[in-house]
Amino acid sequence: MVYKTKGTCSRAIELELDGDIVKSVNFVGGCNGNTKGIATLVQGMKIDDVIEKLQGTDCGGRGTSCPDQLAKALLLAKEQKGQ
Repeated sequence: MVYKTKGTCSRAIELELDGDIVKSVNFVGGCNGNTKGIATLVQGMKIDDVIEKLQGTDCGGRGTSCPDQLAKALLLAKEQKGQ
């Protein structure tokens, strides 16, 4: 799945899921070290746990962030799978 981000430096998030587990995450653009760190940290985690930890994270008063956009992408993935 590819999610087009809104309000962040990253332009998109590429997700690979295995059931309710995050298999891999790749941010297109954004702060390279931070997005790689986030992607590594969430690998192997349950989707709901990632959403709970990252949803609502703000970057510089933008009202969103790369972690928040990842949570939004995972929520959309859950919706599309009917979970």
